[in-house]
Amino acid sequence: MCDYSLAHFPNRLAVEGEELVVHRFGARTLGLTPAKCGLKEFLLPTHLPAVCVPPGARLRLYDIPEDLQRRLGVGAVEEVTFIEQSLQAFTYRDGVRFANGREILLQQLTCGQRAEVMSLGAGEEEPQPSRLMQTIHHVFVG
Repeated sequence: MCDYSLAHFPNRLAVEGEELVVHRFGARTLGLTPAKCGLKEFLLPTHLPAVCVPPGARLRLYDIPEDLQRRLGVGAVEEVTFIEQSLQAFTYRDGVRFANGREILLQQLTCGQRAEVMSLGAGEEEPQPSRLMQTIHHVFVG
């Protein structure tokens, strides 16, 4: 959702359809912020909120640098799934998974890189059991 290092910054949950941008908080931590901010946030960058994205959310990632494109075998614009690579405390864990299965931490993205929230993943249905499995269950269980 939001790496531990962003816990002391104002934060909020992402909204479907929202445009985000990779931003450097403090001295070194990268996180996502709204692409459009108000005058208060513009004048006082310390009030710029970190936007927390839940695991499983779908994003469209823009402006992927050429070196990352080559290294990961992706294009300049890709749809990605937001993930938590680890549950270990005090480590960076927020990342994205590309369609080809490659994963990177959010910390490997570039300041100013844009992302669009396609889906927060909450509306996705649970996979339904196949018709064959339902029939087998009915025969053996009743």
